[in-house]
Amino acid sequence: MQFYREGYRPGDPDIQPPTGQALHRTTELPAEVDVLIVGTGPAGTVLGAQLAAFPSINTRIVERRAGPLQLGHADGVACRTVEMFQAFGLADALLREAYWVNEVRFWGPAAADRSTIERTGWVQDTPDGLSEFPHVIVNQARMQQYLLNHMAASSSKLEPDYGIEFVTLTVGTGAFPVEVTLRHIAGQRAGEEFTVRAKYVVGCDGARSNVRRAIGRDLSGDAANHAWGVMDILATTDFPDWRTKNVIQSAGKGSLLTIPREGGNLVRCYVDLGEVAEGDTRVRSTGVDELTAVANAILHPYSITVKSVAWSSVYEVGQRLTDGFDDVAGRDGGGRSPRVFIAGDACHTHSAKAGQGMNVSMQDAFNLGWKLAAVLEGRSDAALLHSYSAERQAVAQDLIDFDRFWSAFIAQPAFDPEHPELGGVTAQAMQAEFARQGRYTAGLATAYSESALTGHAGYQDLAAGFEIGTRFHSAPAVRVADARRMQLGHTHRADGRWRVYAFGDPDGSQLLDLAAWLSDSPASPVQRFRGEGADIDSVIDVRGVFQSPHREVPLTTVPEILLPHSGTLALQDWEKVWAADEQRDIFAERGVSRDGAIVVVRPDQYVAHVLPLTARAELTDFFAGFLLETRAGVEQ
Repeated sequence: MQFYREGYRPGDPDIQPPTGQALHRTTELPAEVDVLIVGTGPAGTVLGAQLAAFPSINTRIVERRAGPLQLGHADGVACRTVEMFQAFGLADALLREAYWVNEVRFWGPAAADRSTIERTGWVQDTPDGLSEFPHVIVNQARMQQYLLNHMAASSSKLEPDYGIEFVTLTVGTGAFPVEVTLRHIAGQRAGEEFTVRAKYVVGCDGARSNVRRAIGRDLSGDAANHAWGVMDILATTDFPDWRTKNVIQSAGKGSLLTIPREGGNLVRCYVDLGEVAEGDTRVRSTGVDELTAVANAILHPYSITVKSVAWSSVYEVGQRLTDGFDDVAGRDGGGRSPRVFIAGDACHTHSAKAGQGMNVSMQDAFNLGWKLAAVLEGRSDAALLHSYSAERQAVAQDLIDFDRFWSAFIAQPAFDPEHPELGGVTAQAMQAEFARQGRYTAGLATAYSESALTGHAGYQDLAAGFEIGTRFHSAPAVRVADARRMQLGHTHRADGRWRVYAFGDPDGSQLLDLAAWLSDSPASPVQRFRGEGADIDSVIDVRGVFQSPHREVPLTTVPEILLPHSGTLALQDWEKVWAADEQRDIFAERGVSRDGAIVVVRPDQYVAHVLPLTARAELTDFFAGFLLETRAGVEQ
C-alpha cells in the first residue's frame, strides 16, 4: 500500500482527502449526475466502491431503506469474492471477522437405526491450490458495510442518499439523456417526487427491480416448487459438528444444511420444508418454532435448543433470468450504446444452496464499474458498454443451470437400501458431488469467451496456468526493492487500470527490451493510450517478473515503465519489479515458459491475453481494440 505519493499526511492512510466532485458534493441530489446507482445491495455497493476510485465522475446512490442493511440475507463469500475484496484493500478485515469454511461434513440415516442419523463422511471445502484465499462466511450486511466504508473513506467521499425510491425513467438525448423520477419516502417530504438527469443509470434494486421494469425487461424461468426455511440462531446442542458446515439427510423427515457464522456461536440453518403446490403461499408463514421442530426431527438423536434468533425467513426455490442486462441488448436500440443497466438479483434469481447469489451479483458490478469509468473518463468508446450484458448474461445462465441441478440434487431424499425403488441419493454420491463442484462454488468457474476484451488462445501454452478468460490465479513472488515475498496478484487494485505482467526470459534481456519499448516507443500501448500529461502507468500498469534471484536484478537500471516517476511529486514507484521466489517459483507453479511471456489482465482481474515477450504489434493491436488515443477526461 502506497499512501505518501502526494506528500506526507498524518492519520489513517485509508482515509483519503476529498478531491474532484467530492469538493462540491451537496446533501441534496443534484439535477445532473454521471452515474445514478439504484440500490445498496451487493451489486450496488461494489459498483459504488469501484466508481469511488474516480473522483472526477459524479456518482450518486439512492436507497429506499432509511439506512444500511442490518440483518440477514446472504452470507456465503466465495474465494473469488475474497480475491476481489483484496483489490479494494478489504480482504484482511473480512478474513479476520469471518468464519472460515474448512470442511463439509455429511450425515445420513444410521445403518443400525434409520430413525437416527450418523456421520457418513467429509470433504475439504476448497481443494488446495484453487485460491490463496478461503471460502468464508459473513453476513451480507457486513459485506456491504465494508464497501460503504470504503466509499466514504475514498477521495470521492461517496455516500448513499437513503429514504429515496426509484419511480421510473425515460431515455432521451443530450449529454444527460436518462431522466429519472425519484420519490422521498420519509420525513416532511414523504411522497414528494423529483427528477434527476443522468448519463448512466444502474438498477441494483433486487428481484422486484423497478429499473428492470422501466426498461421493459422481465425475469423468466421456472416457478418455485420447493420451500426452505432459513434461520440464524444462537443455540445449545449435543450435535458434535455444530461448528462445521453440514449436509444432513434424514429418513423421510427432510434435509438440513447447517453453516456456522462469524462470531463463534451463530449458525445458519436451512430447513427443508418440502414440495409446495403452485400458488400455495401458506408455507411462507412458517415460524421459527416450527422450523426448529423440523430441524430437531431431522437431527435425531441429537437436538438443538434455540436461545436467540437473529433473523429468519422462508423462501421457495426458483430460477429466473432476464434476456438482457441493459436497455438495448438484443434489441434494435437505434444503433446507440446502453444507457441503463441492471445488476445482481435484478437480472437473475435462484436458490441460496450454492452460495452464489451475493457473489455473482458483486461480480456483475465489478465487470460493469471499470467499463463505465473507462467510457466516462474518455479512455474507451461507449461501445465498450455492450460487453457488460454480453459477458454477464452468459455467466448468469450458467449459474441458473447449475442452481437448477444443485438445488434439486440436495433436496433428494436419502437412499434407502431396503427400498431402492423409491430412488434418492446415497451418502457417497452426495459427498462426491460436493467435491466435484468445488471450483464452481468457489466462484472460479467463470471463463469469458474470445472477444475484443479477451484474446485468442494461440499462445496459451506460454502461460498455461493463466488461462485466458479466467481470473488471474495469483502465486507468490518477491518484490525486488524490499525483498518482500507476497502474492503477485495482490498488486492489483480496483482502480480501473489494465495490468501487464511481463514474465522474463532466463537472462532478462528480452524483458528489459520489452520494458524499454513500452517506456519510449510512440507505438507502445502505454504511450498511445495514457492520455495527455497523464502518468506513464495511468492506464496500463506494467510489472516485470524476473527469473533470477531478487538480489541479482539490476533495479536502478530498469526502463522507466518498471521504475516510473508518477504523481504530483514525480516520485519513483519501487513496486513494479519482481523476481521468482526460490521457495515457490511462479514460473513453475503457473506453467510460464522459461522463454518468458506477457500476461495481460483486465481491470476486473480476468486474464485477457497471453503473448510472447516479442509481440509488440500484437500487444498494441489488442489494446487498440477498446482503448482510445485521446486525452484524459473527454466528456462522453
